[in-house]
Amino acid sequence: MLLLLAAALPSVLWDAPADTAPALREAGITRISVPPARMGAWQKAEGISVTAANLEGAVKLDAPSVDYRINRGGATSAPWLNSNGWTILRQPHARFLYDVKGPQAALAAAEAFTFGAEAMVRTDAAGLKPLAAMLEFLHSLPEADLPSVSDIGFVDDGTDVAGEVMNMMIRDNLLFRIVAPSDRSGKVTVRLGSPEYPAADAQDPTWAAHEVRARLTDDRRSLRVYGSQVVVARLYGAGGRVRVALLNYAGAERKVNGIRVRVLGQFPGHKLAVAGDPNAELTDYAADADATEFTLPELKTYAVIDLQKESKR
Repeated sequence: MLLLLAAALPSVLWDAPADTAPALREAGITRISVPPARMGAWQKAEGISVTAANLEGAVKLDAPSVDYRINRGGATSAPWLNSNGWTILRQPHARFLYDVKGPQAALAAAEAFTFGAEAMVRTDAAGLKPLAAMLEFLHSLPEADLPSVSDIGFVDDGTDVAGEVMNMMIRDNLLFRIVAPSDRSGKVTVRLGSPEYPAADAQDPTWAAHEVRARLTDDRRSLRVYGSQVVVARLYGAGGRVRVALLNYAGAERKVNGIRVRVLGQFPGHKLAVAGDPNAELTDYAADADATEFTLPELKTYAVIDLQKESKR
C-alpha cells in the first residue's frame, strides 16, 4: 500500500486548566484534546470544542528543527535536519505526540500533515498563535487524497542503521516507500546487506544515501529541489495531477529564498498555497515534455503546489 496524504489535521493537546480557555480563543484555537481527567471542567468552557486525548501508546517525536553543526550522518558541513519523517513512514499506523514550544509548533503540525501522521501537538502559550495559523492554513488546502510517489523501494529490517539511512534519504529528497524483500516495483530497490549495499558500508548512512542516488540517477528522480539544504519535499500524485509539499525545517528561525523545483512530467496547470503568504506566486514556470520546473521565491515554513496535466481556464 502506498501512503495516502492524510486529510485529518493534527490535534492540539492542551493539559492546562479550563481557566486558560480565553487564551486559546484569543490565539484562534477552538478545538483541543485534553487529558480525560480534565474533560469535565473543559466541557463547560465556552467556545472550545473538547475531546479526550488518548495518550496510551503514543510515539513521542522530536521537535522538528535544523542543527547547523557538523552533519551527524557523516563528516560534512551540511546542516542536520531533525526530521521525524522516517519514523512516521516506519510506523504508518501509530499515533504520535509532539512536545514543542513557540513557532516550532507550526512546523510540527506541517510535518505531521506532510507525512500523513495521526498526531497530537502539545505546545506552550507562545506556540498557540503560530499553531492556530498553521492549522487554519492546512484546513484551507483543497482535499487531495493522492498516493505518495516513490522512486525507491526500501526493505526496512527494523535496525537503527536502516532508520538512519531512511532519515538521510528524506533529507536528500530521495522518494522511497517501505517494501517487502520480494517487491521490485520501484526504479531502485534497497536492501542493506545485499551485494549492492554491503552491511559494512551501510554503517555510514551518508554513503548509503549517495549510493542510492547514484543508482537511481538524477534524471529518473520524480522530484528534485535546488537551492536549499533545509527544505524537505514530498510528492503525491495520480490521474494526471500531483501535489508537491515543501517543508522548511528552519522555518521557525529563517526563511529560504529562491527554491527551484523539478517534477517529472508535463504539468501546465498549477496552483500555489504558501502558509503566511496568500499573495505568493511561482516564477520561471516551465512545463516541458519531460519535466516541469518552477521557482518559489520565498518559503517561511510550508508550501503546497498542486499541478495538473491540463491547465484550468
